[in-house]
Amino acid sequence: MRKSWLAACVLLGTMGLAACSSSAGTETTAVETAAEKTEAQASEQEETTEAQESSEGGKVYGYITPGPDTWYQRNVEGYQMGAEKDGNEVIVLNSDYDVSKEVANIDSMINQGVDGLCIFSFNESGAKIAAEKCAAAGIPLVATDSVGTALDNNGNDIVAAIDFDWTEMGNNYAQWFADNCPGENIFVITGNFESVPCQRINEAMQAKVEELGKNKIIDIQEGEYNPSKAITVAQDAIASGKDFSVIFVMNEDMAAGVIQMLESQGVADQYKVVSQNGSPAGLPLIKNGKLAYTISSSPGWEGLISYEVLNQYVTGENTETQQQIELPIMPVDQTNIDDKMKVVPWEVDECYWQLTEEYFPELVK
Repeated sequence: MRKSWLAACVLLGTMGLAACSSSAGTETTAVETAAEKTEAQASEQEETTEAQESSEGGKVYGYITPGPDTWYQRNVEGYQMGAEKDGNEVIVLNSDYDVSKEVANIDSMINQGVDGLCIFSFNESGAKIAAEKCAAAGIPLVATDSVGTALDNNGNDIVAAIDFDWTEMGNNYAQWFADNCPGENIFVITGNFESVPCQRINEAMQAKVEELGKNKIIDIQEGEYNPSKAITVAQDAIASGKDFSVIFVMNEDMAAGVIQMLESQGVADQYKVVSQNGSPAGLPLIKNGKLAYTISSSPGWEGLISYEVLNQYVTGENTETQQQIELPIMPVDQTNIDDKMKVVPWEVDECYWQLTEEYFPELVK
């Protein structure tokens, strides 16, 4: 009996060990299977995330704006409109019309390692400095409203200079003066003397006025893109007794202030005010006849074009550099003021895509 009992115990122990061994093996296999499954899921999730990032773009672009004015804000918004569509990020830095701050902003963008940079400089040297620094860092650069000054810069190639044809714009104004105000003198309130677009418009307008011989520009003063400053400049010119009946004002925010001042003094009927931009501030003044003439130049659309050109280069769709791209001149009068394809909105608008397809089809391919 004792032997039988012992044998039974041995048998039971052996069975228990076998059971434990089998259970442990099962648990190990289960853990290994779970680990493998988790690893596979993580790999799959990583691939999905990478695919999503790839499909969404994942680029980081910089934009350096010269100041807080509405024109510059709308330019940024157009740039962001394109980036948002492609799933890309935009970093914006404001130079506040400060040369040293602009250089610091360029350095900051380079240090952040942006995939591409757009600079809208308020002075001629800003875009050139950006071209040199970006070339050294290997960062593609687009210069907006630099009038091509960054294109010929000691071999430091940029992707493109995006502009309106400021020279032709100046010629257009001079022709309008000759056709609509023959014999009348013109007083000019420009933006900033340092602004290259202002310089080009002023130079072309003066040269064409002299060539046509129908008018005379008696003076050019700086309004600093500040309506209060423009009002003071206009008041001082009138008070000085200078002989003029046409006032050209470089943007419509300033022009609106000048028109209000003329009305408050009861002399609005003695002056024709001409401006530039086709902005929300200017279009109602065209409609009611208070602003005699303007040219539509949408900063929002320009910002979008700047982005599209830069993004095409960064993504390898177009490897061309040193491009000079100019947006069309679009005169505004009461007959076309409600046509977005002729008077392009400043605020970002879906019509930008249609305009881009019409004028720059290579950017929407």
